[in-house]
Amino acid sequence: MKHNFRDLGIWKDSFNIVKDVYDLCVKLPSEEKYGLKSQIQRCAISIPSNIAEGSGRTSDKEFLHFLSIAISSSYELETQLLLCNEIFAIEVDFIIEKLHINQRMIGGLKRKINALK
Repeated sequence: MKHNFRDLGIWKDSFNIVKDVYDLCVKLPSEEKYGLKSQIQRCAISIPSNIAEGSGRTSDKEFLHFLSIAISSSYELETQLLLCNEIFAIEVDFIIEKLHINQRMIGGLKRKINALK
């Protein structure tokens, strides 16, 4: 079953998280341009990108695979945000709260799709 990614709450929320991450990255030191900053941005972008890619696939199995990648990227992003807090004392809790909600929503969609099989 195909899904229009623009209609999915998980895509909308993760898209907004990307914007929050980019705002946060401005606070990182310039020497992190090719380090943590780049990694955080790529990771954040991976979440809505994988949701979008999976939504265009022809089978639920493929969609579930891309949802799994998206949620894994969100865990990776959470780790990197915690590092930003620990190393550079940058406040990240507001983004992590949004990530936790998004992670639960992705998990819920995965369970719903699995229940329909």
